[in-house]
Amino acid sequence: MTIIGETSQGAAACLAVEGEMTIYRAAELHPVLLDAVRTIDAPALDLSQVTEFDCAGMQLLLVARREAQRLGKALVLRGASPAVCDAFAMLGMSAEGEPA
Repeated sequence: MTIIGETSQGAAACLAVEGEMTIYRAAELHPVLLDAVRTIDAPALDLSQVTEFDCAGMQLLLVARREAQRLGKALVLRGASPAVCDAFAMLGMSAEGEPA
C-alpha cells in the first residue's frame, strides 16, 4: 500500500494520497502531510486516488492548509476522487475543498 507518492518540478511538488484518507490512517498521514507542507515551497495535493474520505480526512486537509497559510504558502488541490467530491458536496464545499 502506497501512502504518498511525490512528483516534483523544481520547488513545487505534488503529493498523491492513495487509498483511504480516513480515521484509520490519520495518524499515519498527518506527519507526512505536515512535513511536506513545511519542506516544499509550493505544495500541491492530489486526492484523485483516494478511495474513502471521512471527517478525519477533511481534518487532515484543513490542518495541512492551515499550516501552509501559517508559513505563507498555499496548498493547492490538484485532483479529487468521487469519494472526496461527495464529502465536499455534503459539507457544502467547492470541488477545490473551499467553502462554497
